[in-house]
Amino acid sequence: MEHIVIIGNGIAGVSAARHIRKNSDKKITIVSTETEYFFSRTALMYVYMGHMKFEHTQPYENWFWKKNRIDLVKGFVTKVNHQNKKLILKEGSELSYDKLIIATGSKPNKFGWPGQDLKGVQGLYHRQDLEQLEANAPNNKVCKRAVIVGGGLIGIELAEMLVTRNIPVTFLVREASFWNGVLPKGESELINEHILEHHIDLRLETNLVEIIADENGWAKAVTTDKGETIECTVVGLTAGVSPNIDFLKESGIELGRGVKVNRFLETNIPDIYAIGDCAEQHEAIGNRRPIEAVWYTGRMMGETLAQTICGNRRAYNPGHWFNSAKFLDVEYQTYGWVFSERGMKEYEQHFHWRHSKEKVCITVSFDKDSKKFLGINTFGIRMRHAIFDRWLTEERSVDYVMEFLKDANFDPEFYKVYEGEILTAYNAEFGTSIAPKKKSWKRIFSTT
Repeated sequence: MEHIVIIGNGIAGVSAARHIRKNSDKKITIVSTETEYFFSRTALMYVYMGHMKFEHTQPYENWFWKKNRIDLVKGFVTKVNHQNKKLILKEGSELSYDKLIIATGSKPNKFGWPGQDLKGVQGLYHRQDLEQLEANAPNNKVCKRAVIVGGGLIGIELAEMLVTRNIPVTFLVREASFWNGVLPKGESELINEHILEHHIDLRLETNLVEIIADENGWAKAVTTDKGETIECTVVGLTAGVSPNIDFLKESGIELGRGVKVNRFLETNIPDIYAIGDCAEQHEAIGNRRPIEAVWYTGRMMGETLAQTICGNRRAYNPGHWFNSAKFLDVEYQTYGWVFSERGMKEYEQHFHWRHSKEKVCITVSFDKDSKKFLGINTFGIRMRHAIFDRWLTEERSVDYVMEFLKDANFDPEFYKVYEGEILTAYNAEFGTSIAPKKKSWKRIFSTT
């Protein structure tokens, strides 16, 4: 019986295992050193915040694995011997495979900062990071202040977690505005304001220089490139992630920043594949990055590769870009492409609207010549993925999208609606006279 071995039990690896089992009777083994069972990594913050217990982050009961004949091996792979199709584990044991799927995910970036390996310095990615944070920052008596380095999504999650335990937080962001490499100016500035309103000490255009140790090897302060020394007990390193592939450096598998793969998620070695955060496309797909550390793309890669493993060779096609996140209590969604000023295309034009009082805004991107709709960002308004996905496929005009924007609203009936104000502002800016159309579910879901 063909043996499929998967290194990593995140969303990519587990999705591959589930769909291989749905389509075959192949022997499946998942190897992971992090946890015995798969869990939702994005839910770690809610465990610390007291909204759920760790066992609630597991989407499957523990009996699921035995019932579906998926073997679990808790161990750390130190070497891949592709000539003999064997994995070498840290304790010295070996595991043979017929086909190997590398799904080892990411690890927090470290940039050689002095003191980055001190006690009290950590990232927020693995289950062990959550356990470490619980020990390092159980309350504001043990942790007098935390310093977070890096202004991405993980950084703001960590800030929110610590604030719920009344731990003072200083947030060091090297950019002039929060996440301004991704968000347009108006959106980035909205998040700056929101962070400050939550009593987080946001330091823009500030870089970490050194983490200073006390006499016991614990972090006690950081210094910045502004000449400041900030006393702290915990330092969170959240300056992005990079593929977790160090164990593959002598394997003969082609590596870049990640494991190099083609559109079929195949490496340069026959019968070895890579999916999820650790996979790097030889050529980016459209405007997507060659490496996408995103939950849903990991799931899609796992499902796609399962088809190939089971004899239905299929290329990875992620479709239109979308994503969602939460900045403290402001929900963010993006569909299609809305670039920041730094990455804006020469053909791209934006319409930005922000509510005068609430933390609610949208940015619509379109082709300034053809008026084709390119994408939308929303903050504080929930939108329907399926509708924007369809409009992007149909290459609708920006005027059409604005006319039927109400159709895409996913907020419950009792929520405030903003489409009227948005359309008034759009008409005023572009000299149009578009009137909003009423919802027609037949129109939305019709195939014609």
